[in-house]
Amino acid sequence: MVAGLHAEVAEGVGTVVIDRPEKRNAMSADMWRSLPGLLDDLAANRAVRVVVLTGAGGNFSAGADISELSDIHRDDDSHLSSVAERALAAFPKPTLAAIEGYCVGGGCQLAAACDLRFAAADARFGITPAKLGLVYPAGATTRLVRLVGPSAAKYLLYSADLIGAGDALRIGLLDEVVPGDGLRKRVAEFAETLASRSLLTQQATKGIVDAITAGGPVEEETRRWLDEMAACGEHVEGIAAFLERRAPHFPWTGTPRP
Repeated sequence: MVAGLHAEVAEGVGTVVIDRPEKRNAMSADMWRSLPGLLDDLAANRAVRVVVLTGAGGNFSAGADISELSDIHRDDDSHLSSVAERALAAFPKPTLAAIEGYCVGGGCQLAAACDLRFAAADARFGITPAKLGLVYPAGATTRLVRLVGPSAAKYLLYSADLIGAGDALRIGLLDEVVPGDGLRKRVAEFAETLASRSLLTQQATKGIVDAITAGGPVEEETRRWLDEMAACGEHVEGIAAFLERRAPHFPWTGTPRP
């Protein structure tokens, strides 16, 4: 594993830690390169039901390491942050960003690629290419617009100003703000809840919602998952557990059939 980025797995939750606190967890070129492979390993691990992305030392990430920007910031398709972002967005299981401190630039790009974003009340957010004269990648811009709308996206990208967690929640960049020092406890509880639910339902939801937002074939995606549900009996176990007033033991843990 490359220095500055590592993963831990416990009780169904895979935690990816950006761990370079002396640089406010700025992502080096090697860290960007290694993230897709790390995610592949977690996706293949059947013990992992949900992934939490977080930072060490009180910050999420200050973005790309400016000293390595010429290596990181390539053309749009091979841009290292874009490749990592696409891998995170395509991760088949639920993903949750747990955000403390600074979540800026490429850090905000990674957080936006997660399914959900929880933050401490004193977290700070910004997207800063306008400070450097850079063009923000097309995929990241598209994702941002879908999250916060065109006006808020322009506000963030035009100004490069930092905003607080309250404003980030208001515009849709965040899903929940946690007061005090309760972020890690809240995220752990929520991740535990997700890990207990049907992975088939979650993965189907992710595919269908992504198809809707991308303007793709929603009916075809939904039918594919209905067929998968019928074939594996996930719903049979869920209904039986409900009627018997017990916790379900969902049988589906893997990749859908072709």
